[in-house]
Amino acid sequence: MCGIIAVLRRPGERLPPSPDEVLGLLEDAATTLAALGPTSDGRELTAGLLDAAGRVEEADRLLKGPPGVRALVGHPRLAPAADTWLEGLGASLAAVERDLDSGATGAAADEVEDTSAAIVRLKDAVWAVQRDRLPTARAVEALAGTGAPPSSLDAFTSVQQALAAIDRLEVRGRDSAGLLVLVTGHGLDLASTPALLAGREQDPLLRSGSVRVAGEHLAFVYKAAAEIGELGDNTAAMREAIVADDLLHLALEADRAEAVVLGHTRWASVGIISEPNAHPLNSEELGNDAGPSVYAVLNGDVDNFADLKGAEDLRIEQEITTDAKVIPTLVSRRAASGVAIDEAFRTTVVDLEGSVAIAAVPAERPDRLFLAQRGSGQALYVGLAEDAFVVASEPYGLVAETSTYLRMDGETPGNPESPIASRGQVIGLDRSRAGTIEGIERLAYDGTALPPSDDELATAEITTRDIDRGDAPHFLLKEIAESPSSFRKTLRGKLVERDGSLSVELGTDVVPDALRRRLRDGEITRVDVIGQGTAAIAGESLATALTDALGSSPIRARALPATELSGFGMRPDMSDTLVVAISQSGTTTDTNRTVDLVRARGAGVIAIVNRRNSDLTDKADGVLYTSDGRDVE
Repeated sequence: MCGIIAVLRRPGERLPPSPDEVLGLLEDAATTLAALGPTSDGRELTAGLLDAAGRVEEADRLLKGPPGVRALVGHPRLAPAADTWLEGLGASLAAVERDLDSGATGAAADEVEDTSAAIVRLKDAVWAVQRDRLPTARAVEALAGTGAPPSSLDAFTSVQQALAAIDRLEVRGRDSAGLLVLVTGHGLDLASTPALLAGREQDPLLRSGSVRVAGEHLAFVYKAAAEIGELGDNTAAMREAIVADDLLHLALEADRAEAVVLGHTRWASVGIISEPNAHPLNSEELGNDAGPSVYAVLNGDVDNFADLKGAEDLRIEQEITTDAKVIPTLVSRRAASGVAIDEAFRTTVVDLEGSVAIAAVPAERPDRLFLAQRGSGQALYVGLAEDAFVVASEPYGLVAETSTYLRMDGETPGNPESPIASRGQVIGLDRSRAGTIEGIERLAYDGTALPPSDDELATAEITTRDIDRGDAPHFLLKEIAESPSSFRKTLRGKLVERDGSLSVELGTDVVPDALRRRLRDGEITRVDVIGQGTAAIAGESLATALTDALGSSPIRARALPATELSGFGMRPDMSDTLVVAISQSGTTTDTNRTVDLVRARGAGVIAIVNRRNSDLTDKADGVLYTSDGRDVE
């Protein structure tokens, strides 16, 4: 229920793009799309859409990250001009979709799916520039202030990326949130000008506005906590505090200034809702400042935190009651005893019981970010962006910056001969190689090296467009409002009018030729519609409709949960069966496992699924996508 976000960035070498370079790409895309019309056949339409998408994607790449922010902030006319071209592209796309829905294009049924996929790709690209790049630059300028130097813009880009990710991770609502901004290279003489801190380093509860001096670095903490509130309230409060923080702005004005950002959004499970309990937590103890300063965030529960607190005699302020506090405290204690900081982190997480995902930053080592995951109840994704690692507990926390990520596996076993039986993974990220797989050091919980490889990198199947709730106050209203559009897109090119009558036309991407032949020749006499949860309920409606439509046909249809078919309905030879598997995500374990079993016995499979490129689509003979294949819900 909680969310983790972290941004670890190194200085980049790419220069900001010129306005002509960006606007030229958008103009070329608009010209290509305008040349398409209702007379275009399916192949021409798809090719034109893909060409336009490629150009907008290149514009998006140029405007990503600090170089893009610098270009947009440094050239105030660039954003309005880009927005004008993007509005035109959106209007042209809407016209293409209307033609497809009305059947006015020359696209055949087999071509509609390819055209729809091309539309989605171009929509994603337009959205990325219009709704990710342009707003990011505006938000960074609002945080940094007018006339901010490049170092400040770069650092506030990381801050903005973290705040935007927290907003997206709060899809169910959260009661508190927090952000650590660890600034290096600030160049301030704090010893001779103590008034700069104004007592902010003296709050033992690390509430919002707290500052800590960690060697040559400064750690700024911003938090918000409220039992009642609306989505976005937490980040709005933290933004206000950041904008008003003169010391932070002064620290980031130095040419060498850089920032590491660690954030969290919390749904309290252990410890009351309060700023002292909001993450990040630090390693400070009452009367003990021997160890290095460490900051940490936690998803999940440390089941034995009370035992650890007692056994280690941790001296924690009584107002801090969250279980997360023991993590940075124990890491610091072990590092103070002479253990290297990375080993201190690993040995600490090994001692934690429960399903957890953890991110931690040692303040004196801002070149390192540590991650741990144990069990399957939590998740962490390491996104590889340009010159940056973006870590999030859900893919939609990082897709605004990169679609490439490494997923941690909390069930990874270590050496079977190791005395440490715990499963889990520990990762250390190196800022000097941020954004590259070489910058990821991965271990099993027992210390066994697990070097990641390129073939483990995944590509996100969603963008921020999928998680955007627009003007809706919450997601349920958004889904209700979008239902007619989703229904219409589901039927696009499949329910068509011919000679005044409606007919169903399914391409070979839905019902392949080999499957049509088996149906036509009478080889298939059974249709089993399967799913789990609400998908199983949808299956009952489908089976009823099929039964009515089949009439006296020898083919019989029925609906049942996937687990019932796999548990009690398996036969050695199922070549007489067509299985229709329904799933929103395409990753439903019981459904996908059942599909594997029936396919091994000769059954044909058609999937009805919301998500393109999901696991189920790879297992099925044919796929019918609901909406445009991109519904998160």
